[in-house]
Order: sequence, then C-alpha cells, then structure tokens
Amino acid sequence: MAWTRKILRVDLTNGTCKSEPLNMKLAQEYLGQRGLATKYFVDEVDPKVDPLSPANKLIMATGPLTGTPASTGGRYSVITKGALTGAIACSNSGGYFGAEMKFAGWDMIIFEGKSPKPVYLSVEDDKAELRDASHLWGKTVWQTEEIIKKSHQDPQVRVCSIGRSGENGVLYACIVNDLHRAAGRSGVGTVMGSKNLKAVALRGTRGVAGMKDAKAFMKAATAAKQVLKDNAVTGQGLPAFGTQVLMNVINEMGALPTRNHRDVQFESARKISAEAMAEKRPTDGKSNLVTNAACFGCTIACGRVSKIDATHFSVVNKPEYWGATGGLEYEAAWALGAANGVGDLEALTFANMICNEDGYDPISFGATVGAAMELYDLGILTKEQIGMDAPFGSAEALCKLAEMTARGEGFGKELGLGSKRLCAKYGKPELSMSVKGQEFPAYDSRGIQGMGLTYATSNRGACHLRSYTVASEVLGIPVKTDPLVTEGKADLVKAFQDATSVFDSAGVCVFTTFAWTLADLQPQLDAACEGDWTMEKLALVGERIWNMERQFNNAAGFTAKDDDLPPRLKTEPAKTGPAKGLVSGIDKMRPEYYKVRGWDANGVPTKETLSRLGL
Repeated sequence: MAWTRKILRVDLTNGTCKSEPLNMKLAQEYLGQRGLATKYFVDEVDPKVDPLSPANKLIMATGPLTGTPASTGGRYSVITKGALTGAIACSNSGGYFGAEMKFAGWDMIIFEGKSPKPVYLSVEDDKAELRDASHLWGKTVWQTEEIIKKSHQDPQVRVCSIGRSGENGVLYACIVNDLHRAAGRSGVGTVMGSKNLKAVALRGTRGVAGMKDAKAFMKAATAAKQVLKDNAVTGQGLPAFGTQVLMNVINEMGALPTRNHRDVQFESARKISAEAMAEKRPTDGKSNLVTNAACFGCTIACGRVSKIDATHFSVVNKPEYWGATGGLEYEAAWALGAANGVGDLEALTFANMICNEDGYDPISFGATVGAAMELYDLGILTKEQIGMDAPFGSAEALCKLAEMTARGEGFGKELGLGSKRLCAKYGKPELSMSVKGQEFPAYDSRGIQGMGLTYATSNRGACHLRSYTVASEVLGIPVKTDPLVTEGKADLVKAFQDATSVFDSAGVCVFTTFAWTLADLQPQLDAACEGDWTMEKLALVGERIWNMERQFNNAAGFTAKDDDLPPRLKTEPAKTGPAKGLVSGIDKMRPEYYKVRGWDANGVPTKETLSRLGL
C-alpha cells in the first residue's frame, strides 16, 4: 500500500499537533491529494464560512504516487476555501516539498483555528511542533527559507511559506516552496497568513514504503516514462522551451488576451516568448534563460531558470535579483506582459521575481494591473490615485506596482484585492476579466471556445488547469477539435475535468496528460494502491470529485449565474486573427454541459447523479 496512512492535525489555536490514521475507506472512494483532502475539508467545514476566519481550515495533502518513482511524483495540493473567490480552492505545487512530506510519513496536514502569534510548523519524521515565527514575520519567502534552514542547521529541510503579501492580505497570495514553486491560485497563502502561520519546515528520512506490488509498479512507471520521452510535447517541446513554447503559438491563433482582453493578438509577443528568453542580449552577451529544471522525480523538466540583465532599469537597486532563479512560465509572461501591453522581457522577469519572492499569484496580479490600466486609459483612475502614470505598455508602472503590492503600500493595497473588487469599487465591474472572482489565464475564449466553457464552469474560478482543452483544440491531443466551434465542447470539457481530477489526486503533474491518458496512469495506481483500481473506477472517482466540489460551491451560495463570462467576451468580437468576428458561445455551451453532467437547468446535480456517484 503506497499511502503511509497517517494525518497530522495541527490545532493552531491551542498549539497542538496530533497524529491520526488516514480514513482508508474514503481513500478508496476519493484516491488522495485533491480528492481525499477535499472530502475531509467539505465534511469538516461549513460552506458559508468566512475564508479568513479561524473556522476555515487549510489542508496540505500528498497523493498515493507522491514521493514514488512515478514520473512527476512530487506534487502536493493545498485545499481550503479560497480568499479570492469564496469557492473551494485546491492549488497544486511541484518542487520537492510534497515528496518530503511523504518521506516524513504524512499523507496530509490539517491546519485548524488561528495561532495567537506568528508560528511555523517544524516536522522531522514523527516529531511535529509549532515554533515561534515572530522573527520571520515581515520577511519574504526567500528570506524565510534561508533563515529556517540555518536555524535547523540542515540545508535539506524543505520549506513552504508565505511572503509579505500573505501577511498583508493580498487576496491572491500563494504558498511558495523551494523558492519558486507555488500553490499559486485562489489565495491559499492569504488563508495561511490569516492563521498566523508563516511556514512549514519538513525533513523526512523514511521514504515511501508498502507498495501493493513493487515489481509491477516499477514496470508500469518505466513504461509510462518512455511514453513521456517519446512524446513531442513532453519529450521535446517542454524540456527545450518550457510552457513559454505557447506564446507565439497562441498569439498566431488570435487567442492571446491583450490589454485586458481588448485584443486577441499582441504585437510584441515575440519579444517575451521562449525564443526571446534563449536569445543572447546585446547588453551583456548572455541570455535570459540559463537552463531548464525539474521538480522531484520529473522526467520532463519544463521549469525555467533565468538570470536578469543587471544593467536594466528595474533592477538597479535589487542586487539580490542578479543571480539565477525561477524564470518566466507562459501564464506569468502573458499576465505580466500581453495582458498589460508590456513587451519588455527584463521587466517581466523582474516583476515575476517579486511575485516569487513575496509569494503572490502573477496571473491574478498581472490581470488586475491590466484592469487598472484600462481604468486609467478611460480616465476613471488618475495619476494621483495610482501614484504614477499607468498607461498600457508601461514597464515602469508594472514593476513599481509589483513592489507596492508586495509591500501593501499605496495603490498596491487596491491591486491586492483582485480585479473583481477593484473594478467594482470604481463602477466598472464588467472590466474584470474573471469568473467567480478569479482572473483568466492566458487564453481568449473567443479564439478557443472550449476554454470559455472551462473558465465558466471551473469549481475554483477561472482556471486552465482544471480542463486544458487547449491540448485538443490547439495541439490535437488526444484528438484534434476545432477551436472556433462550440459543438462537442461540453463533452470535451467534462472529460478533461474528470480526468484532471484523477491526475491531481494521484500526486502527479497535469503536464503528463500531454502524453498520458488514464490508461497510462491506471497500472501505476493499481500496482501502488490496495484495492482494484480499474479504468472504470478511476473515471467514476474523477466524476465524484468534480461533483463533490460543485456541491460545496452550491452550498456556499454559487449558482448558475456564476458559470458565466464577462460581457466583453460575449458581445465584443475578436478584432484580428482566425477568430476575427467571433464572440464566446458560452450561452450555448453551458446548458449542454449541464445536461452532460447530469445537472438540472440551474446547475445543481440531480438526485440520480448524486446517487450514482455515492454522494
């Protein structure tokens, strides 16, 4: 059995740490990580709870393949009620923290209540204790990790923490591990900060024991790694170019949201692309990209390590940014770049470093800046209110606003609220490009229709990773579908959503799905976990998880009205590119999706659906 079958329950209010057995009956029904932790969460937390109240809980969870030799088996998730959205939140992170949690013998850590003072959790195998973190409060993620490692006198300690943004209430604050890997969206770091929990420091020496059939597992894992190696995306594209390989592709398709979705193509996309990152700079003869990097157990290695141009305006007073560290991913490059009309690669790298160091989501931040720049362009926001001129395309404004948001100063406080609250405050709620309060990622739903339905129906607010139909609509994986039509997209989105629920719950990276189907994951899970894990069972588990999350949101007050897109995407046709003249067909796709899901016209799962899924 791959699970270590143990949960650490941390009562922050009373300062206690207790071990309890994992509920193996629930593990058979919800697998692990996202599914199992969400089941624990919805059973223990009132859906109406204020996300920032002590009554909200925060769960860090691994999957059955986390820490094993399965490719990309280093994932962990953070489950809570999101500070940004008020919906169910599950943010997934790579790096090495998840594997270390498993090596220490824990499947999950459940945080309850609120500490009366700043603390961090220290875990060394079975030993777990809360320690004073007063000296860490006010420190950045980078500073926090360095201080903890020195105090523990162990460079192998794995740390996840919040930065100043999580302390200051930026509603899209992250939990960052390994300096630049993050449980990044929905404000899970904000919830952590509200509990006066600064960090978790883990050291595990036990490994992962108890495979149901170790020999069969190694055979299945080896075969699955070969599938990744032989695939053009996971074996070639992602290692060479990272996720940034998409910048020019999506731009040419006319689906790159630009200047707060006013446009669908960015004239400077080439300047902020993967190709630009690899080019040698005229200033110092070096490139932005230093190398690629991999998370624990990953054979894809899509991560970027970048080194900024030290002569650039934005880093004159930031020598700590002159070294090599986590580089731009596609979503961050888009949000900090095209979303604001900024075509300066060094400025984007600088702003991204601030997001990493102070722990906040570059997608929500960049998109919120885009909304602010449109408000400025319309004359609704002034130079005096923002503290500077902030036209579309201003790299200087982007960088200054990033620093202000990290520190919670001036207009940075307003940007920290996210675009929904910002735009509503200034009388233009329709300018927030978001669903359920969470900002869109880097795909325009006029040019990729399936992504519009994906955004609208995502349980955690607008998200591409809950149903990456780009794989099918752009890359032809597993089959090619036309991105400009609405037909068949309801079935496509449901299939992606259910499958992704399983991959997230297994403890592996969703990027494997460029090459793997459930048929590649199933033999690994069946060999690792007790019980019979058939394809049919996995399909049912994925659907069960999705509907469970939907039930929580419905109980929290979300309705069919929240499964919608901003008016701009429904009424303002794309101006250029293959989608020119098109708007999103969300109003046609949504009722089809509800029917495919087995939900009623109001988006509520029917009694028959709930009975079939055992909910």
